[in-house]
Amino acid sequence: MTDVEQGAALGHGAAGGEVSVSPAAVDGAVGSLVDTGPDVPGAAPTVGAQADDRAAQVPAAAPAAGDPWRVPRLWRFLLVLAREVVRPVARMRVTGDVPAELRGGPVVFAVNHIGPFDPVAMSAACRVARLAPRLMATGGLFRAPVVGSMMRAAGHIRINRRQADVGNAVDVVADALAVGSHVLGYPEGRITLDPGMWPERGKTGMARIALRTGVPVVPVAQWGAHEVAAWGGFGPTVRTLGRSLLRRPVVRVHFGAPVDLSDLDPGVPGSAQRATDRIIDAITAELVKLRVDEPRLPRYVDPVRPLSTQRRHRPAR
Repeated sequence: MTDVEQGAALGHGAAGGEVSVSPAAVDGAVGSLVDTGPDVPGAAPTVGAQADDRAAQVPAAAPAAGDPWRVPRLWRFLLVLAREVVRPVARMRVTGDVPAELRGGPVVFAVNHIGPFDPVAMSAACRVARLAPRLMATGGLFRAPVVGSMMRAAGHIRINRRQADVGNAVDVVADALAVGSHVLGYPEGRITLDPGMWPERGKTGMARIALRTGVPVVPVAQWGAHEVAAWGGFGPTVRTLGRSLLRRPVVRVHFGAPVDLSDLDPGVPGSAQRATDRIIDAITAELVKLRVDEPRLPRYVDPVRPLSTQRRHRPAR
């Protein structure tokens, strides 16, 4: 597989310019804003239909070279901020659980992508669930002024699509997992264009990472974030956010059981696609439980969101 093909498999976009901000300076600036009390390694939350918003402390401090990865203070602060940002515009419901044995080691969280508000909603859900995964994000965010420096300081992982170094992405994610990081990404590689807003056929990048490293993949289904902010443009986004302040739609996030990929050999042709299909199937199965009153088409339809069936996922039989 060429570098460009590996980048397409990971399926992320690009844009923007950059302002340099020292990660150490940013980390220190927010240190006084975040509780730096004792860590609670491997603690499992009580998460239910009305999960307690009081999330426990996640590990602090940047590691020395070779040490297990520890969550930067900036990212801990941004997780708290995301929860507070979501509170006035949505009612969050987080269900499922991540067992203690997975919390203590590397994990890949595979999430369906339904709208531009997803990163904020998922960050808030992770705060509720007492998780702090590193995000696989488009290279455009890392090139954006200020935001790019904050993404780097928070420890997130840059995916450069259609660029010369795109083939390094799998190696970078594998290295992150090797030091015990939790990593979160969207296996579809884009916001779904499916008319029913079901997960589309996935890119194989996440599956290749899982097969190469043997790290468990946890499917995460979310529903409702598409009602908070519209697809595109300043005007539609402001209008839907204003409406959300009045309506506070319910945003549901469910953490499922790990996907079984143990019988797949990464050296066998087709294994990455089969693993991808299983991951998308698992996300879809969890999503069905979140939208039982919307079994085919979504109740809320964003009029500016484009539609396409070209990448419609066909569940394995």
